[in-house]
Amino acid sequence: MPTLRKGAGSSRLAAHSGQPGILLDNQSPYGSRRVIVEYDGATTAVYLHDADAIVGAAWIANHQQAPASTDLSRLNAGRAPLMPAGHTKHPGGRPPFDPRTLRALWFEEGDGVAIIEGGQILAVIPGWSDMSRGMPGYSRDIVGQSPFGWSLDDAMEGLGPRADRATAFWRWRGREDSWTGFQQSMLGHLLARLGPGARYWDVGGGKQPVVGVSERPPTEQRPYTVLSTVGMSCQRMPVVEQVMEDPSGYARIELAIATTVPSPEAARIFLWLAQYPWRAVTWFGAGHSIRWYHEPATFPLGGGNEAVLLLDDPAQLIGPEVPDLSGFSFASEPVRWLWILPITERERQLAKERGASSLITQLAAQRRSWVVGRLAVGSPPLARHVRRLSGTSGGSPARLAALRHAQTRQACLVQVEADAEQGEEPEEYREQRGEHTLDKADGYVSTGPCHHDADDDVDNEDDADRPSEHRSALPSPRRG
Repeated sequence: MPTLRKGAGSSRLAAHSGQPGILLDNQSPYGSRRVIVEYDGATTAVYLHDADAIVGAAWIANHQQAPASTDLSRLNAGRAPLMPAGHTKHPGGRPPFDPRTLRALWFEEGDGVAIIEGGQILAVIPGWSDMSRGMPGYSRDIVGQSPFGWSLDDAMEGLGPRADRATAFWRWRGREDSWTGFQQSMLGHLLARLGPGARYWDVGGGKQPVVGVSERPPTEQRPYTVLSTVGMSCQRMPVVEQVMEDPSGYARIELAIATTVPSPEAARIFLWLAQYPWRAVTWFGAGHSIRWYHEPATFPLGGGNEAVLLLDDPAQLIGPEVPDLSGFSFASEPVRWLWILPITERERQLAKERGASSLITQLAAQRRSWVVGRLAVGSPPLARHVRRLSGTSGGSPARLAALRHAQTRQACLVQVEADAEQGEEPEEYREQRGEHTLDKADGYVSTGPCHHDADDDVDNEDDADRPSEHRSALPSPRRG
């Protein structure tokens, strides 16, 4: 199938001799993707890059007479195609774009982008765009569907509101009080659920998304510390909408770990995981396992483990009663807490091949605790839980030990002062949305084969990974 040119971007010099010049070059706020708009004198096209390759593209305009059919000579020469006359609103061509009128509007998730010209949508490359699978981006000047792009007009019912939400989200994030308001509301929620906080660390490293970690020390009723992220749910995760019919209940998460390991040691796990979905353009869900990227000896939680398993219901394993952290929402969407459990590489492979439920069943049979570290057997909450699971009056300390203490690691945890905890809901950005008011404004994730453990690589052969609002209106060109 003919596709857009896949050569590397060139300089910003004016196009000459058919060589493309760059009209716009913009990196996503999360640093994971880059969008480039190129002009070669005959055509303008937009390309979405990740760190290694072009992941999406769309033709934008012809600047000369359109051919009756695809000019294969341009494609064979590695140049962007001229759109055939039957698929462009301007078969006679249109004037070149002024780079000063172009800007990039990244979607909240950071995996897709709209190109804006003078306040109006010119083109969109959504996160589900994939040229290799016949799913290009959308362009304002396209009529119908072609291998080089699909009609933006036909998709505005879904993409227009997406652009509005993105505009409102980044306007809200740009306000001086946006992060403080969210942080205070989240800390207030944790106060109500887990009791007073202690230390607070910044694990964002000065980059987007902003994420902190709040420490909730043990209480009389809870013989372990809870460490919870603060800020992951402030923006939707990428990819979720490609594998969920209704992503609203899965797109916003926070991570937590229950531990008796010294908090500064255990908290280093978040330096790796807290920004992972946006940097790797992926998502975290219950049952997902994530492999440590470096030598096993450097794994932050130690204990011979090399990966983590994310759980939404840790009570399937032995241990004290699991705190209920539900009840927090942002942008009218619920926030889910996923609990971190360190696992070995062999256990990760089991989850990958047979599903997370099989691994959880095995861990439960081994009497693995969901609390990281050693718990005193005599603590009342733990003793009650042991009796409930086993029907006996107690348990062996050796069996109840979940993991050895994590080894001390050299990593950059920055302890900061968090603002006072409040219990109010965050002021959300949904009230700023308008009716198309733009002119006013890593392959280490493994999932099991069960319902919400959908394959993170989204490698289905059909278009089932596209959001439902586009499926019937925009079938894949391969289907005719």
